[in-house]
This record gives sequence, structure tokens and C-alpha cells, in this order.
Amino acid sequence: MSKPRISIDEFSKIEVQVGTVKTAERVPDTDKLLRLTVDFNEESGPRQIVSGIAAYVNEPETLLGRQLAFVTNLEPRIIRGLESNGMLFAVGEVETFAFLTPDRTVPPGTSAH
Repeated sequence: MSKPRISIDEFSKIEVQVGTVKTAERVPDTDKLLRLTVDFNEESGPRQIVSGIAAYVNEPETLLGRQLAFVTNLEPRIIRGLESNGMLFAVGEVETFAFLTPDRTVPPGTSAH
């Protein structure tokens, strides 16, 4: 089943930036959620992002310091009482799940083109 096509103008509205994970912890009383604090080099400081990736991350501490791709211009969402200010950009599921990450260290907040 193919997904609907979008125009290049619609696609250009999506902002993807690299962020550095500063904290990562399981959200209590959930099986799927992790609460991340992510540095995008913004004046307002790191953002809180809630992501349903706990099944793929045995130990959240392994994410500390990692640079990952995030969609950063979504409207905030409340997930299990926590405000999430972005969305982790990953691919696959189960055996094929993988994070999208730069092949070298880049400054936090670097945009995808």
C-alpha cells in the first residue's frame, strides 16, 4: 500500500535537525516510552522529547551523548502528562529498527538538507 505523495513545498516544511542526547530515562508506568532531554544548541536550552522507543533500547543510558536526527518543528504534544517538543527520526521496526545519525560529530542543531 503506497502512501500519498506530497509536494516538495510540503516536504520543505519539515525541519530535521541533529540533537545530542543529554538525558534518557524510562517513563514510569509505560512499556514503550522514553523521556529524552536533547540539546539543539538553542537559547532556550535543551528540549524534552518523549519517544516510543523503549522496546529498542534496553538501557536508556546508552543514548547519552549520541547524536540523532529529530523532527523539530512539530507542535508540542502531551504524552502521558509530559510535553514532547519534537519527534525522533528513526527507521524500521523490530529487527530492522535503526536510529538516523550523522557519520561524524556535528554541532547540535545542524539541519538536514
